[in-house]
Amino acid sequence: MGYYDQNYRPNPHRKKSGGWLVPVLLGIIIGILLVVVVMPSIQDSGLLPGNETAGDSSSSGVKQDGDSVNSTVNVDVNTQITDVVEKVSPAVVGVVNLQRQGDFWQQQQEDQEAGTGSGVIYKKKDGTAFVVTNHHVIEGADTVEVVLADETSIKAEIVGSDLFSDLAVLRMDGADVDQAIEVGSSGDVKVGEPAIAIGNPLGLMFSGSVTQGVISGKERTIPQDFNQDGRADWQAEVIQTDAAINPGNSGGALINIDGQLIGINSMKINQTAVEGIGFAIPIDSAMPIINELETQGEVTRPYIGVEIYSLDEVPQSEWRNSLNLPKEIEGGVYVWSVEPLSPADKAGLKRLDVITELDGKPVMNMIDLRKILYQEKKIGDEVKITYYRDGEKKETTLKLGEQ
Repeated sequence: MGYYDQNYRPNPHRKKSGGWLVPVLLGIIIGILLVVVVMPSIQDSGLLPGNETAGDSSSSGVKQDGDSVNSTVNVDVNTQITDVVEKVSPAVVGVVNLQRQGDFWQQQQEDQEAGTGSGVIYKKKDGTAFVVTNHHVIEGADTVEVVLADETSIKAEIVGSDLFSDLAVLRMDGADVDQAIEVGSSGDVKVGEPAIAIGNPLGLMFSGSVTQGVISGKERTIPQDFNQDGRADWQAEVIQTDAAINPGNSGGALINIDGQLIGINSMKINQTAVEGIGFAIPIDSAMPIINELETQGEVTRPYIGVEIYSLDEVPQSEWRNSLNLPKEIEGGVYVWSVEPLSPADKAGLKRLDVITELDGKPVMNMIDLRKILYQEKKIGDEVKITYYRDGEKKETTLKLGEQ
């Protein structure tokens, strides 16, 4: 075939022919057969560009050489996350802190909302439902209300509360409670695995909010200064997550992809330069405290009488230069201060002593020490402490007091 778009004059010597009709008709028939029979097979095979099928895309038109090719894709919005959230959300509640405010002129008192937070129904037994929340959510409350997912409000009783763990247990009528959450294990979580936070950020305005992220870190310790004197009174053991945790989420649930409770949302770093750092109380360390609050109404802890910090918070150079530790020492806790007349004082412990063992069990950090003391020991037990002072290994025995 020639190009006839350049205004060339026709060739006067070209022989005219009338045999063109049959080839044209044959070409049309072949073209129709290609479109009807062959093209659907090619499209189904995914060989055409822009015609791939994606499970999360919608119907789209993709232009190819000036033509528009439409592909229809079915979208399934039900995922494992949506199924888990639907299952767990009824067990996550709002908690309202009500405090009595006096009216001088009318000489009467009324309960007024002093704060709100979240809570988790972890147990239902004999018609009674139990809720765990944060201590700071119900601190100072005269009355507490629990708001269910369907906005039903129920008066609740504070069974017990603990400042150091920031946990509190509430008890209420379980007639309107359908289910309790499934409790998992925080010891099994891995850094990078999915994490879902459910709670009520900014009060009950956004109740039942869901945020998704990952486990950013395990076995973090955060210093707590309860009396605001500039010195840490406690080291909170927490799970770090980048799932958004905001005011009002406190006491809510941090769950894994299977819908199991792995942490109680507690706090976040509140700095303008920091984003995506939230913390939850690991459920493995929370459950013994929850059970003790439920049965005893308070938590009693073995007491040594020292302010201590993990050795890994000190630069490695200081291990040798300031603490004179032998090279084989890989971890421990160092004593920052000793309370007068405390069990540690009576046992002879001093500032900058480095504790490495309790009853022969290795102590690599604060968490190891607390696990041994709070999970394996009780008030009145005698404990053998192995420690280093100026590079020399020593041992002493003390009798655990009550905090």
